[in-house]
Amino acid sequence: MSVKVLGATIVGCLAAAAASAQPAPPAASARAEAEARQQRYQIGMLERVLEGAVEHGVTVTRDRLQALAQSTPDLMMSDNAHAHGFRLEGYGVFFDVSVPSFEASWWALRMLDQNDLGVDSALKELSALVKTSGNVNAEQALKRLELQVTPVTLARSADRSPGDARNATGSAASVGDAAAAKSTPDPILSDPNEAYRTEVITALKDAMLDHSSALGIAPNEWLTIATRGNDDRPRLAPADNKSRTRVLRLRGSDLAAYLARQITKEEALARIEVTVF
Repeated sequence: MSVKVLGATIVGCLAAAAASAQPAPPAASARAEAEARQQRYQIGMLERVLEGAVEHGVTVTRDRLQALAQSTPDLMMSDNAHAHGFRLEGYGVFFDVSVPSFEASWWALRMLDQNDLGVDSALKELSALVKTSGNVNAEQALKRLELQVTPVTLARSADRSPGDARNATGSAASVGDAAAAKSTPDPILSDPNEAYRTEVITALKDAMLDHSSALGIAPNEWLTIATRGNDDRPRLAPADNKSRTRVLRLRGSDLAAYLARQITKEEALARIEVTVF
């Protein structure tokens, strides 16, 4: 091959490479940017929905405790829920959800129930201790406590239905009838954290099915939510190796089948995979 022909060939190859490196037409670039912006918007919308789902789990937990305690429990949340989502090319859409932990002043109520001490019987125990102590100040303090607690206790006893889930030994339904069968206590009393996690996971599953249609998840992709407790600890504190991350994921084909009403919600919920890491 002559030098002239070789030079022409090289020039042609360079021209072709330069042509392929040219930026996309303005219309195509603008369309791609608009699609990406819309995708980010839809992901942001679901982020807020997932945060609301966690808050719903908090509310349901509070309502259950309120029904048991016959008062509004003081739930102290470590933080608000936070969700961050993004698309992973070739995989689908992934959300990282931070769930606040909580502490509650109703822990004493739980201990009373576990030890078969209702409010009325607890006051009787305190009264016996105060009388044996002979402390005048303690007697006056107990009387003030009885004046505040007794009317409320009587009102709750009158309002409480026979099938109340809470088993309070000092309530009107059980005083003087020690041989009566006790109702089954709500599982939230034995493990409130697990009950709280269950409510949050249930709310997140519902959000996955009911608010993800606009994400455009392909049949071979996944919708995934990784949720972890947001424990408030100092930055220099040891890592919490006991903390667990729960991963919920649903295949795009199953999501499409649910949205097309080809399967029921119960079937779709059953197809959501839940793993613990």
